[in-house]
Amino acid sequence: MAKGTDHIVKAALITGAGAGIGLATAQRLAREGFRVAVNDLDPIKAADVAMSLGKGHIAVPGDVASENDAEQMVDETIGAFGRLDVLVNNAGIGDGAIPALEQQIDRFRRTLSVHADGCFLLSRAAARVMPRGSAIVNLSSIAGQMGIPNRIGYAAAKGAVSMMTRVLACEWAALGIRVNAVAPGYVRTALVDGLIADGQIDAKGIEARTPMRRLAEPVEIADVIAFLVSDQASYVTGAILPVDGGYAAFGAPFDSAEIDVVGGAG
Repeated sequence: MAKGTDHIVKAALITGAGAGIGLATAQRLAREGFRVAVNDLDPIKAADVAMSLGKGHIAVPGDVASENDAEQMVDETIGAFGRLDVLVNNAGIGDGAIPALEQQIDRFRRTLSVHADGCFLLSRAAARVMPRGSAIVNLSSIAGQMGIPNRIGYAAAKGAVSMMTRVLACEWAALGIRVNAVAPGYVRTALVDGLIADGQIDAKGIEARTPMRRLAEPVEIADVIAFLVSDQASYVTGAILPVDGGYAAFGAPFDSAEIDVVGGAG
């Protein structure tokens, strides 16, 4: 996938790649032959991940919500690789998972800034230098499409990412740049594990509400991202693809395990 008929090695910039979905995506694209620019707010994490991927990858630490940092990340990627073919806007933070009446405006604004501003700033900087045939994948969430209590900042931010994806897909199709998003459900990342440990997320309740009866692993989201940036998705743009084990599709007023399956093979 990383080499076309002209044998040019493609380059990808992945934000928030120090852990979780971003790390899994960096590992997946590196295996596909991409040169990867690893972003994280923590420069040590970014450097460690870039080194772990092997020779030829770089760290581009910085704050995605900073216009200067975003443009510098893209400049450093171009400087190292001579091109930028894929951008994955993965960087994000939680909003504390507290009721809206208790949410502080500073936390709300920072959550929006990292997700929405970061997605916009990196996408704009990247689109200015990306060649035709390039792809951007944004990380949305089921929280951006469904009403989930106590997630007001995160939900607003992810809703913004979803709509931005559609707008940019429409604007940049003429440039030959595809823009899509994945909308994961609950994924076993450090962020989610922390919320579970703090009692802010009920893991058993999530599993009961999910037809596939489990949380996702980061690599399962990375696999879908890898598809969306590949030539196999060459006619896909403006899509918000759920990767949630059926969570958003499930609408019955009872535990998903209570569904009777008749006539299943094996």
